[in-house]
Amino acid sequence: MIGDIRICFIGDSFVQGVGDPEHRGWVGRVLEATGEDISGFNLGIRRNTSEDVLRRCWREVLPRTLPGADNRLVVSFGSNDTIQEHGAVRVDAARCLENLASILDNCRRQVITALVVGPPPVIGAGNEHLRRTSKLADEMGALCRTQHVPFIATTLELAEDPIWTQEVVAGDGAHPGSGGYRRLADLILARQWREWITQPRS
Repeated sequence: MIGDIRICFIGDSFVQGVGDPEHRGWVGRVLEATGEDISGFNLGIRRNTSEDVLRRCWREVLPRTLPGADNRLVVSFGSNDTIQEHGAVRVDAARCLENLASILDNCRRQVITALVVGPPPVIGAGNEHLRRTSKLADEMGALCRTQHVPFIATTLELAEDPIWTQEVVAGDGAHPGSGGYRRLADLILARQWREWITQPRS
């Protein structure tokens, strides 16, 4: 890698790292393990859905890019979209996919290299939420393949991870502690992160 690498991480509370007593989350751990001179910007906000992320994305991301730099965007949402409130999910799957497609389309126009991290499970929301989130994650992955954008699945992997689930159950039912975020960071690093971070910019 050469040049000025700038990565914005935009999404929900899992991107923000809520629940981590070390205040690093998976974003901080991934950046630390990458071991390169990278300017990283955490733009996670608790309870954000894909609608919320799309609404604020470009007014927050574009000021953190520079002409001529290697500008990148990591997107992660969906867990809040599939939460049921007042008898309906907060954002239906079709709309969530439209929001993701809009962000990825804009990345191409802005010459920003994208990567998508799939939605982690909210253990305390039960099996139906896990089913909805897993289905959404599969659809997000399929969309990313058509757009030639790397997608890292996390939903079922973390739902079956004992460290993640134990820390979530011991906490607020949604967010792990430092061990769970380490597991998520390791999952990301073991998948397409290394290939993505070393590829030439778009």
